Amino acid sequence: MSDVLKQVRAQLEQLELPDGGTLISRDMVRAMRIDAGHLRFVIEAPSAQVAQHMEPLRAAAERAALAVEGVDAATVALTAHEGAAAAPAPQLKIGGHPKGGERSIRPASVRSILAIASGKGGVGKSTVSSNLAVALAKAGQKVGLLDADIHGPSQPRMMGVNSRAASPDGKVITPLQAHGVKMMSIGSMMEADKAVIWRGPMLMGALQQMMSQVEWGDLDVLIVDLPPGTGDVQLTLCQRAAPTGAIVVSTPQDVALLDARKAIDMFQTLKTPILGLIENMSLFHCPHCGEETEIFGHGGVADEAERLGVPLLAALPIDLETRLSGDAGQPVALGEGAVAEAYARLADRLVEGGVA
Repeated sequence: MSDVLKQVRAQLEQLELPDGGTLISRDMVRAMRIDAGHLRFVIEAPSAQVAQHMEPLRAAAERAALAVEGVDAATVALTAHEGAAAAPAPQLKIGGHPKGGERSIRPASVRSILAIASGKGGVGKSTVSSNLAVALAKAGQKVGLLDADIHGPSQPRMMGVNSRAASPDGKVITPLQAHGVKMMSIGSMMEADKAVIWRGPMLMGALQQMMSQVEWGDLDVLIVDLPPGTGDVQLTLCQRAAPTGAIVVSTPQDVALLDARKAIDMFQTLKTPILGLIENMSLFHCPHCGEETEIFGHGGVADEAERLGVPLLAALPIDLETRLSGDAGQPVALGEGAVAEAYARLADRLVEGGVA
């Protein structure tokens, strides 16, 4: 965050709300950005009813921002978390056909892009993505997490993000932040229970927007949580964003490996380097009796990695803590324990290899 934005936030900290707290302490400021001296941000009220009485505070916030050196103009929009407010923030249309032909959509400020993929759903790819992002952030990396599973976005829940993503000008999107990670998901831009009923071109357009219209800033690595399969989203990412490499997640069972091999073949066909494989749910350790059970078999992913000549990056167990942590929006990699240590080792391995 720039010094100017920090000073603006300090000014807003002085504006008290009638029912206590400030705009900053109540976390009501969204999408703050400055471009050529023009500051823009959104005040998000908890409801439309509250927003109707906040116009004086909105005007005061504009005046406070203009008092900061380096701010030549200020535009403050007022919106509400539920319902519509008197002065809604500009709306950004999501989806639609991709633009720019085959032009690159890779953000120039992102050093490395890691695609996390699987051939089929239910193997824990999104769990791996969120925990790897947190582990890399804990290792000191500047990390972004893009939930590219348009039809089934899960990262807002797994990362504990409840806020809606905002666009200060209807053109660019300010990413949300959680656990030291910048995050963007279609799930943060639509109603939680609303189905995304889009054909291929609209999926490709949404991916383009989340890659190139989000203010990612300087990142060491952007982790892209891909949907299952080998469809339009994977093709668009590989052809127009040139990922640094792909990591394929699978359980050890034969049925999962059948589809994992298709994902591997896709990346090989598209000339995207395969950095390695992750065997997820490789073992269950009973917390009561101590018995170890190979629920989904054992060693299948390791054998596949050896056949391909790529490393087995990690063998992660199936455990209750991982599931509970994901549902609670507190990835298991945030804490301590065997699973958190496994993700820390995976993060260190990627950093040492220069790909994250």
